[in-house]
Amino acid sequence: MAKYDYVLAKSLDHAVELLNESGIRSIPLAGGTDIYVAIRVNPVWFDRLVDIRRIPELNKVSLDKDQVKFGAAVTFSHAIKNPILLKVAPFLVEACKTIGGPAVRNCGTFGGNVSNAAACADSLPSLVCLEAVAHLCSPKGQRQVKVENLVKGPHETQIETGELLTHFTFQVPPKNAKSCFIKIGRRKAQSISRLSIAVIGAVNPAGMVDYIRVCPGAAVATPVRFPQVEAVLLGKKPNKESITAASEQLVADMIQSTGRRWSTEYKEITLKAIAERSLTKIFLEDGHHVN
Repeated sequence: MAKYDYVLAKSLDHAVELLNESGIRSIPLAGGTDIYVAIRVNPVWFDRLVDIRRIPELNKVSLDKDQVKFGAAVTFSHAIKNPILLKVAPFLVEACKTIGGPAVRNCGTFGGNVSNAAACADSLPSLVCLEAVAHLCSPKGQRQVKVENLVKGPHETQIETGELLTHFTFQVPPKNAKSCFIKIGRRKAQSISRLSIAVIGAVNPAGMVDYIRVCPGAAVATPVRFPQVEAVLLGKKPNKESITAASEQLVADMIQSTGRRWSTEYKEITLKAIAERSLTKIFLEDGHHVN
């Protein structure tokens, strides 16, 4: 195994300083669950790991009025037990429960999951549905990018060299919203997602859908919402027929995005099934109440 250096960052400013030290290729380390796997099979692409795990503000979850803020080093185990996320984003918590086993969830972080940008990343569909914003810091200053726009492709993001992903924010969904996350893997435990879907929606007092977000995972190159699918349901009273139509639209949009490939036959059947199941759960059954 190739050699590399390690340093523990004492603060956000210290971390940014270390990541931008001239002549040293430095990358941030939080949980390391992706890095430690990658360096076993790929040439080392860095000279030094900058450990950011002990920076306090990167490990916090907070709620200020109607905005949730959580640090990039928040682990999935932390999220599963956090009362704020359990209340306002239960489908994000459900996604965290499906990630690896206890050891991976204890180490793996949101920042790492988003930065690694695997097509099968389990936190991404829910974050996209929440319209979460990623906050980044560098010597140039701070900037914000929606998670949906941050990921450019499999293992490719807009995060620049020397830039640190510090935290995420999102607006609390409507009080009457319900959500659902479903993941399909090769086995029940510690599986990589073959397909997943995150859905959140709400109806108005007249029973019409007035809030809907749909984002599949591992279906297309990047995790994105499907506005044409949402439009099938928006402003209408949900029923089995409209849910089936929305699910079929999702499959059609997926195929339009990816074209027909060797996996398409499996995906079009499976994606339609989990879309129907998730939409039925939140609109026709008792889905997860957001708050």
